[in-house]
Amino acid sequence: MSLSAIEKANTPEDFNELKTKTPPTNSVGFGAIKSAVQQASKYMNAVEAFKVSLKINQKGGFDCPGCAWPDPDDDRSVFGEYCENGMKAMAEEVQKKIIGSDFFAQHSVDELAAMTDFEIGKSGRLGSPMFLAEGATHYQSISWEEAYAKVGKHLNNLNTPDEAVFYTSGRTTNEAAFLYQLFVREYGTANLPDCSNMCHEASGKALSETLGIGKGSVTLDDLYKAELVIVIGQNPATNHPRMLTALEKCKKNGGKIVAINPLPEAGLIKFTNPQSPYKMLTGGTKMADVFAPVTINGDVALFKAILLQLLQKEETEGNIFDKEFIKDHTSGYDAFILDLKTYDFNECVALSGVSEEIIQQIVSLVLSTDKIIICWAMGLTQHQNAVDNIREIVNLLLLKGSIGKEGAGTCPVRGHSNVQGDRTVGIWESAPQAFLDKIENKYGFKPTTKHGYSVIEAIEGMYKKEAKVFFGLGGNFLSAAPDTNYTAEALSNCNLTVHVSTKLNRSHLVTGKEALILPCLGRAEKDYQKSGEQIQSVENSMGVVSSTKGILDPCSEDLKSEVSVVCNIAYETLKNRTKINWLSYADDYSLVRDDIEEVVNGFDNYNSKLKQPAGFYLPNGARVRDFKTNTGKANFSLNKLPNWKLKEGELVMMTIRSHDQFNTTIYGLDDRYRGIFNERRIIMMNRDDMLAQNLEEQQIVNLQSVFNGVTRKANNFKVIGYDIPKNCCATYFPETNVLVPLDSYAHTAKTPSSKSIVISVIKK
Repeated sequence: MSLSAIEKANTPEDFNELKTKTPPTNSVGFGAIKSAVQQASKYMNAVEAFKVSLKINQKGGFDCPGCAWPDPDDDRSVFGEYCENGMKAMAEEVQKKIIGSDFFAQHSVDELAAMTDFEIGKSGRLGSPMFLAEGATHYQSISWEEAYAKVGKHLNNLNTPDEAVFYTSGRTTNEAAFLYQLFVREYGTANLPDCSNMCHEASGKALSETLGIGKGSVTLDDLYKAELVIVIGQNPATNHPRMLTALEKCKKNGGKIVAINPLPEAGLIKFTNPQSPYKMLTGGTKMADVFAPVTINGDVALFKAILLQLLQKEETEGNIFDKEFIKDHTSGYDAFILDLKTYDFNECVALSGVSEEIIQQIVSLVLSTDKIIICWAMGLTQHQNAVDNIREIVNLLLLKGSIGKEGAGTCPVRGHSNVQGDRTVGIWESAPQAFLDKIENKYGFKPTTKHGYSVIEAIEGMYKKEAKVFFGLGGNFLSAAPDTNYTAEALSNCNLTVHVSTKLNRSHLVTGKEALILPCLGRAEKDYQKSGEQIQSVENSMGVVSSTKGILDPCSEDLKSEVSVVCNIAYETLKNRTKINWLSYADDYSLVRDDIEEVVNGFDNYNSKLKQPAGFYLPNGARVRDFKTNTGKANFSLNKLPNWKLKEGELVMMTIRSHDQFNTTIYGLDDRYRGIFNERRIIMMNRDDMLAQNLEEQQIVNLQSVFNGVTRKANNFKVIGYDIPKNCCATYFPETNVLVPLDSYAHTAKTPSSKSIVISVIKK
């Protein structure tokens, strides 16, 4: 695909007939059931859809390839342990239509690139490996053996292993991910960027520094027992709908919920549980007791305002802070209090965008309990000060002693089904030395200690032609990454781009000189190898490792498992240099788990434990107040207020998902919970800002960002008036990823700042 074709694809001239309605104040219920049934009936075989509905997220079944929300440890719903978007994910991955050589012969790469992301994704399941030769306009068939050989040849022709980039998507299983990083390390590099670099890397950095583990500290049962749950920078009804069931149980048990977000989201207003006939008939459960419409990136200011009020109460009344916990289990308290006192309450209130009245309501709820859980997602992690956002959350929990006890703790909600597990088993560009030592002791080669590329660094490396081969194990790298045009040019600079995928996506259409698409089995499909039918495993957001086993026959005889693809490429590339019997792993995945048990902490008796119907919990020091930090205690931190200086007419933009998408996968063109239908190229603006700029509803505008002297443009968007704080706006990704600078990212984490980009709206 040419770069001019990329720019054309990013700026379509035609619009669908955009329709808007007043956003609903209730979520899920009959609307979700209807949407799920429509998706399944339209895109899936009816028999397969029924089988999937009975086994998805069930014990002994397969794990949904969508979000990483945990399944209940005990009984699971007989009405279906999945959500609307889970069924949409299955309709995407188990499509009736299969595409192969005939499809690609009929459509050139540039023709496919002119399609929307929705149209590309709905083209069909990939049925056979495809190859794009240098200078060719169409993909053509290639055998698996030829594909493996081609990858091996390119990798072995590089001047150094560091000229290759090995990306991982969060849908990859523990077995495939462990083998992938093992191959990459034996090959000789640590260039292992993965999707966590773009979402919760900031969470991992902040939590590791303050609590000693880069994961959340709570279980699903804790959510049921919490007395206060603060949901911040997150839209559960779209991104993790089954979370609403847990929040409903919390409410039933007397818990309170605070929603903090620039946009009011239907799922945190009211939830109608489709698994409860009574709730379906009576209208559901009110969710948030308090809604705080924080300005974009006003989170540190909001929490400092809350903390200042708590400190005032502590100094005047006492018994507000958990002094015993602070004394026994924390470090840095005195320095934190001294720093907190330097901030002005009124300034923090103003910068947060939240009224003092609402802040006092939140403070009142915090004062009344120490069973507090704070949940968050990318609304906190995709800012330049993202690490500060999360550390300030931890400060509040530490003051209240709300860590390492029932019904309290941290809850970063991961976006993809095994993104947390991939990191656990070694997908990490900067893995700790203890892990590398275990690799060396087990396999007899010395992994490089040089830190590899994260996503931002990988893009820079490819752009500068310092990285020449890109290998993607799942995912849609181009659409997920920031700075779309820059990233596209970076990929096009490669000698070879390779994608292991279930279906077509835009990353397959922006290629190096040569390109391969290698089709793999989906989660729902049976995986037969020489030793018989295989099971695999995944880790959810709360550290539970469970089995996943497909139930459907593969849609094509020419599909390979990710494990098989990795093993064969490792075998073909390393040949006589390897110390590992790669093909034996492809024959029997239990051998992979035996190795994980030896190399990764917490996987004792892995194969045996995996037979437990609900899986098993990995060790988590923060849950038991064993804080493995540099001080041996939980650490308070000092965090500054962001310093926004907008010029007249400028807005702060956040990129968000519509209800009809999951990450970069577009299921449809509607955003039902926001009252937006049939179009995605929109910008949601405060109506006062629209008035100030003389903009009307559905007026077509161009968007522009300027950062470090570089101007980026996204043209042809329709303006929609919306209930969003002044000087803020929202757009969908990946359509506006083109505006997100590659060099604007979180300090120490390099998570792209996709939730706080300064833009101008330009009339056409």
